[in-house]
Amino acid sequence: MDLQLTGKHALVVGGTKGIGRAAAAALAREGAVVTVAARHDVAEIAATLAAETGGTVHGVVIDSRDDASVQAGVAEAVALMGGVDILVNTAAAPWSAAKNTAASQTSDDAMRDEFEEKVLGYLRTARAVAPHLIANGWGRIVNISGLGARRSGSVAQTVRNISVAAITKNLADELGPHGVNVTVVHPGLTRTDAVAGLVEKRVAAGEALADVERSMAGNIIGRIVTPDELAAVITFLASPRSVAITGGAVDAGGGTPGVVTY
Repeated sequence: MDLQLTGKHALVVGGTKGIGRAAAAALAREGAVVTVAARHDVAEIAATLAAETGGTVHGVVIDSRDDASVQAGVAEAVALMGGVDILVNTAAAPWSAAKNTAASQTSDDAMRDEFEEKVLGYLRTARAVAPHLIANGWGRIVNISGLGARRSGSVAQTVRNISVAAITKNLADELGPHGVNVTVVHPGLTRTDAVAGLVEKRVAAGEALADVERSMAGNIIGRIVTPDELAAVITFLASPRSVAITGGAVDAGGGTPGVVTY
């Protein structure tokens, strides 16, 4: 299927590693002109992705915790690409079990940190890109959140992911009449470098790979989803083919057993 992305201009914030890097590569392979944005290593990663994909990939510095940095970075990306049609938001530190705390013991600062980086960070980039999408009369925003939105156990994780879903729906309602679709993707455990290292340690200790993946993923498909598999979902949602999907959440964690989501 042709995703009709040739010539589109995509900004991937958090595009230098993990899910964001995989999404940037997938978009470039589909013919989009891509800019990866992050706080560090953007020029090097952009050059590597261009070589790997054969596409056009730029790099700009954006610290999504700083509105001035976001505004300047988006303006630079627009100038480099000649416009912007697609925003993929994935610039946030992955959640880890080390961050889990009981709600009654979660500090104000812990909540503020998560809200500042992920929630306000996504809102800042959407706010900077929205006027360009409205002017185009077409656009896509894909926000990467997490299945932590649908479970308890760490209030900071739950709140940050639910908040991204709330931003997504509000933006979808506001921008939809201008031809802009906005969706949120909820990954589960994903085989990033850190997760791959944990898998390797358990395998080295004598566990079978399939057993390790099944126990860690806890999903229907029985294994950990890869960044490339998530990138395929993101790329479709970023394309004109996804016109029927906006405002809602896409579960991309391999399926949660025993749960009905409606």
